[in-house]
Amino acid sequence: MKTSAKLVLSSLISCLALAGCGSDSDETIAPIVDQCSARGQVENFYAYMQENYLWNEDMPTNVNPGNYNNIYDLLEALVVPEDRYSFILTEDEYQSRFVDAEYAGFGFSSRLTLDDRVFINYVYANSPAEIAGMKRSDELTHINGESVQTLIQQGRYQDALGGAETGVSVELTWQDVDGVSFTDVLTKEIVETNTVLATERFLIDGKEVGYYVLNSFINRTGDDLNSAYDQLVGVDELVIDLRYNGGGLTRYANQASTQAAGDTVIGEVFTKYLFNANNSDSNFIEQFQLYDGIEQLNLNRVYVLTTGASCSSSELIINSLDPFVDVIVVGQPTCGKPVGQIPELLCDKRAFVVNFETVNAIDEGRYYDGLAPNCSAEDILVGDWGDENDPMLQAAAYHMTYGQCQPTATSLSNKGSVKALNERQLDAKQHPTKLPDLWRQEH
Repeated sequence: MKTSAKLVLSSLISCLALAGCGSDSDETIAPIVDQCSARGQVENFYAYMQENYLWNEDMPTNVNPGNYNNIYDLLEALVVPEDRYSFILTEDEYQSRFVDAEYAGFGFSSRLTLDDRVFINYVYANSPAEIAGMKRSDELTHINGESVQTLIQQGRYQDALGGAETGVSVELTWQDVDGVSFTDVLTKEIVETNTVLATERFLIDGKEVGYYVLNSFINRTGDDLNSAYDQLVGVDELVIDLRYNGGGLTRYANQASTQAAGDTVIGEVFTKYLFNANNSDSNFIEQFQLYDGIEQLNLNRVYVLTTGASCSSSELIINSLDPFVDVIVVGQPTCGKPVGQIPELLCDKRAFVVNFETVNAIDEGRYYDGLAPNCSAEDILVGDWGDENDPMLQAAAYHMTYGQCQPTATSLSNKGSVKALNERQLDAKQHPTKLPDLWRQEH
């Protein structure tokens, strides 16, 4: 089955995303009897992988779809070793997180340290967690009076936080970086996932510096970006914080990039999308454009903060801007995802299977080991977003001031140094490469 009709270029360009975008064509996988039965889904999915998977020629040849009862297990059997990114959502999950941009919970994301401590990475606006006063860098210490460390060690941590449904109430105890403790009963509600977590302006070495934290690329991101750039008009420098951004809709990576660089890049090649040999007639070039954007800063240099959790569309911002403006990456190597997915509707599921790769205007891509930072800095929790002791922000500020990376490790205040010692090493699982794994850190 040829899929070029399905991957109509105009549909790809105008839809909500690549790396998270559905085709509007009415061509579907060849029907079989009872195609939405478990067996029908397996057979349809196997045919889809053979035709559309980017690495279809490298898939195992000894996989018999008749031996699998569901498409989740079949996907795991078919993916090639370099594919750490393909996944499947239920249609409800897709609609909730990508389209409606919400979930039932308290509204915070956490990180787990190797010594079984839990710290808050970020809090969503107007969520029960924010209303209770919880903020980035706080440590969650007790749930319903029981120690978090004990709950983790006994395998009861997730259950203690309650099910993912509204009305669930749990008593949480947390403490801030100064050791002040708080206890409150939080009740799960529908949390709207604002994609820009913070927007600030700083004065560094006599320059106005804009800073915003972009956490994901979903349907509401276009409006969130507009709100951020409205607050940053007139800045001399820009820092885009992508440290936990696992990717999503590539049109908003384009919008964020274009609003930053403006006239320097508009109309130039943003990204080239390359499909497998079966679908090479669907290859196309996307230009830099504002999409939903309005304000543009027209900067010729952009700082980007990254960790191993910065994936996909986050990396696209760096790679696509690099041929045209000075991109200074600060932090840690990115996750390494120079590929993307067009979600395929299969009955009550969406298959996010890798089916294209991306390269920039000068054909650079394939950074499967991640994009290396220009200046290294650790992601250490020292306070809320924009805290002056944040090692990543300090490293960016140093480079702005002196034109080079810091010669030694970031110098923290006493409060930051104590916190850094307490953080120790993050569990390796804290750098997910699939969006569902990132969402599982949110409660």
